[in-house]
Amino acid sequence: MEYNGSSTEKAIPAGELDRRHVGQSVSFQPNDFTVVFGTIAGIARTEALVYLSLNGVAGGTHLKDEYDLPIDKNVYLQLDPLGSAEKGLSEAAGFVKDKLDEITRNTREREHDKSE
Repeated sequence: MEYNGSSTEKAIPAGELDRRHVGQSVSFQPNDFTVVFGTIAGIARTEALVYLSLNGVAGGTHLKDEYDLPIDKNVYLQLDPLGSAEKGLSEAAGFVKDKLDEITRNTREREHDKSE
């Protein structure tokens, strides 16, 4: 099995995880047979490994809530819907401002042409 995340996730190497990622949804494939989906409860690291503690995973007969991953192993984080929406709104606001500036400029040019 080769898990590559979904279209609503972005891949990052486990070694890039830090405190900002605690509380975020994560998915990854720790071995050839398992895909894990959970919420990051804690992160620890050494030079070679990242240790993830997860909420929402343990409780089954063979499910665990702690994983050690090589620092170059890709994990998949949910894209931030609020950040994406904020960026989209900011771009739309810039577009509207540009159009209003253009309309204002055109109106002033017409008024200037009439007064001559």
